[in-house]
Amino acid sequence: MSEHLGTPPEGENTSGKPAGANVSGGGSSGLSIGMRPAEAPGANLTPEEIARRASGRGTWHRRASKPVSHWMFTLIAVLLLHKFIPNSGWLMVHIVTLGLITNSILIWSQHFTEALMKIKIPDEHRGTQVRRIFILNAGILVLMIGMVGQLSVPGLYAATVVGALIVGSMVAWHGIYLLKQVRQALPSRFGVTIRFYIIAALMLPLGAAFGGMIAYPNLSGTLHSQFLLAHEAVNVLGFVGITAVGTLVTFWPTMLRTKMVDKALTHSLRALYLMCGGLVLTLVGAIFGMRPLAAAGLVVYLVGLLIVAWVMVRTLQTKRPNEYPPMSVGMGFLWLIVGVAATAYMVATTPFAQLDMRAVTPIFVVGFLLQLLLGAMSYLLPQRMGGGPAVVRASNKEFSRFAAARVTAVNLALIIFMMPGSVVGQSIKIAVAIVGALALMAFIPLMVRGVKASVNTRKEMMAARARGEKPVFNQEALTPEPVPHAKQSFQAALAVAMAFLLGFAVNPSALNLPSFSSAGSVAATGQTTTVKVKATSNYRFTPAEVEVPAGNRLVVEVTNDDQGMTHDLTFDNGATTGTINPGETKTVDAGIITADQEGYCSVAGHRSLGMVFKVKATGASANQVAQGDHATHNHAASGSTPTLMTVANSKIDMSAAPGSGYKYRDPNIPAPNTAEQVNGKTVRKVTLDVQEVDREVAPGVTVHMWTFNGQNMAPILRGKVGDIFEITLVNNGTMGHSLDFHAGMVSPDNTMKTIAPGERLVYRFEAKAAGIWLYHCGTAPLSLHMTQGMYGAVIIDPADLDPVDHEYVMVQGEAYLHDTGKTASDGNKLAENSPELIAAGTPTLTMFNGHATQYKAKPLQVKKGERIRIWVMAAGPNHGTSFHVVGSQFDTVYKEGGYLMRRGADAFGSRDGHSQALDLAPAQGGFVEMQFLESGTYVFVNHSFSEMERGAAGKIVVTDR
Repeated sequence: MSEHLGTPPEGENTSGKPAGANVSGGGSSGLSIGMRPAEAPGANLTPEEIARRASGRGTWHRRASKPVSHWMFTLIAVLLLHKFIPNSGWLMVHIVTLGLITNSILIWSQHFTEALMKIKIPDEHRGTQVRRIFILNAGILVLMIGMVGQLSVPGLYAATVVGALIVGSMVAWHGIYLLKQVRQALPSRFGVTIRFYIIAALMLPLGAAFGGMIAYPNLSGTLHSQFLLAHEAVNVLGFVGITAVGTLVTFWPTMLRTKMVDKALTHSLRALYLMCGGLVLTLVGAIFGMRPLAAAGLVVYLVGLLIVAWVMVRTLQTKRPNEYPPMSVGMGFLWLIVGVAATAYMVATTPFAQLDMRAVTPIFVVGFLLQLLLGAMSYLLPQRMGGGPAVVRASNKEFSRFAAARVTAVNLALIIFMMPGSVVGQSIKIAVAIVGALALMAFIPLMVRGVKASVNTRKEMMAARARGEKPVFNQEALTPEPVPHAKQSFQAALAVAMAFLLGFAVNPSALNLPSFSSAGSVAATGQTTTVKVKATSNYRFTPAEVEVPAGNRLVVEVTNDDQGMTHDLTFDNGATTGTINPGETKTVDAGIITADQEGYCSVAGHRSLGMVFKVKATGASANQVAQGDHATHNHAASGSTPTLMTVANSKIDMSAAPGSGYKYRDPNIPAPNTAEQVNGKTVRKVTLDVQEVDREVAPGVTVHMWTFNGQNMAPILRGKVGDIFEITLVNNGTMGHSLDFHAGMVSPDNTMKTIAPGERLVYRFEAKAAGIWLYHCGTAPLSLHMTQGMYGAVIIDPADLDPVDHEYVMVQGEAYLHDTGKTASDGNKLAENSPELIAAGTPTLTMFNGHATQYKAKPLQVKKGERIRIWVMAAGPNHGTSFHVVGSQFDTVYKEGGYLMRRGADAFGSRDGHSQALDLAPAQGGFVEMQFLESGTYVFVNHSFSEMERGAAGKIVVTDR
């Protein structure tokens, strides 16, 4: 039999004998015992052909569905990295609505149109459909780039408009294509539902237009709220809702594996007409600011949904759901009803000026859209992969694993997440949301398992068929093994409960239970006070103070109006908004207010600049106010001065070498930065990348630094007078940063502005004068940013610089540290610079080139008689230097762009003098030259000896020639 596995394809029998030669030696039928006829399908399949057919890689569904998979993984990535992505909330919502849902609708509405209208389109004619989907995704990408980027680059609004135009055009094209197919097909009982697909598809361009309008930065008055309502009504309730209901007419009983109930189609069509009419009313009411009309339209739409729900419940009475698809889709439809009802109530009771559609966003995105999508895909993917009942059963089994647990976890978590802030606080909501998100993400590994099960089962069947084996009867097909749904639901509920308790443990005030909360003698009122606050560019909250009735829960919505800096709002009880990127709005639940409190921006240094938010509890007794001032106030976080680390109290060994992982800074002056000639000018391009890293500053002491290019003390740049420096600042940090180059003479307005995380800025200047020039971060508080390592020097060589044997550079910096009580990743004590200690003015360490002992452990090496030049910069931020080399004298002193002495000669012609110290105030620089007459070990120091004892010292070892 093995000789027949490699036979030529059908119609290419070259042996001259029948393909199924009789191995028994008798008969003339041309058949082999136990073998399939050669002309029978599957008789002569090679293993390679079996694998190709089993994988189904050639189907247009597989090609068209690729973007959906990519968007799933993108959503997870953005969810994990959302703190670092501008406008991340909008981005995540639209990855779902555009990336996942819109792509899926284009694919599956085409599928259902063909199925219901009995249309057969060959795969070779699918090219246009696939191209349309890929153009759609290009438009989605352009739209997202525009929306995420236009906060920092206003010109990107054009990309938003172009992206919306592409998306709307592709979906409209899809609707027109469906209409063409319906007109060409024979009449069908369910053909009328396809017309609602077409209506829904033609709605999306209108929704995209509203989306482009609400993205316009200068949209004034209540138009933003009105157009946002119109945008969400048309896209979510129209494009998605009507498509979904039109599909559920036949899809719901199909998933339940039962028949349609009597008059299901008639009732569903009535519901669809009501939904379309309600949408028209809502749209007109939103556009013209007529809230009662908009609310009435939503009520009409809701009535249509309830009719469909009645049909679905009747169907459930004939067959209960036993798999994930109907469970998930059913719960998704239920959340659609809840979301529409909640929106109708909000529109009816809330003026457009105060209408915030974000309150129902989780209901529509997680409750409705994601559950509908994952449920539908869990049913459709196995069906489309096909392969026969056994193959589909194997795949279905994987897609429906832990069905009840997944559905229970998602919906319980969403219920808790949607509870009022007066009942459940932020820490609990975040904890349960993580459980719900994991339950949703379980779809991805189960999808992979389902695809593998389909392919492997199909391979086994094809191989068996090729071997001529009879199909094996599978008893499970008739009597499936019972699934313990109740047990799974209980386990999921237990997981959500554990998450709930974890959130409560993190912040007990997050649960409004007087017997457990920290409300003291003030009874919780059950009321919530919600206030809107802006974080501004002058390091203030506006308003800076609010009054809250004692016993009320306080919820603060904070909008970051500072276009160059991240902020947050943090309270002493641990409640915080988390990082708020420019233009973003985030909410913090401060808990039950029982006494006066103070919130603040926890970004380093911002509190010391006055960025505080005061909460005054009205109606609280004097004793309760005192409790708020003393008993519940966290003085460690309040801005009071922490204890200064000193060499003595921290037992820093100033004679020890740096740790084994420390990378020494080369003291030799670097060569000039790489240059190119542009229009006759020498242009030196440098990139400074903001990185937040741990760096050792003294033996046993590490600080989490904000750096340029990962170094405590930024790179030394070098050039000549007349050179153009083009510096690109890339902010990969978590807060705003900027640049200030003393070597350039430029307007600070644009070049020195603070840029937000993820942004970049080009700082261009011409070096017009010689000297060593300070550069540093210019973002407030400047002193903190500099002590955090964000300073460096630019050396512009004087034209007639004398030759020397060695040339070094020493930049003096300072650290004002307190012990965090933590251990750094390198095993050192983790310390932190303190704005209050900087203001007090006494540093923990004063150091050259970023470390207090590196040049004691690894001295500079010269030979007797050699001439050396040492460039010196006092970076500060508070102290200067008196640079001195013990045992030597300077015959050349250059300070702030000019010579005080050159080879022993001063400005008055005297040649019998030398200098003992170069005195520099903060931000001043120069150089000294000397020769060593004897071999030995010399020490260079800041002759302000208290600074020397804090680390401003190093060694020069001079050897004989």
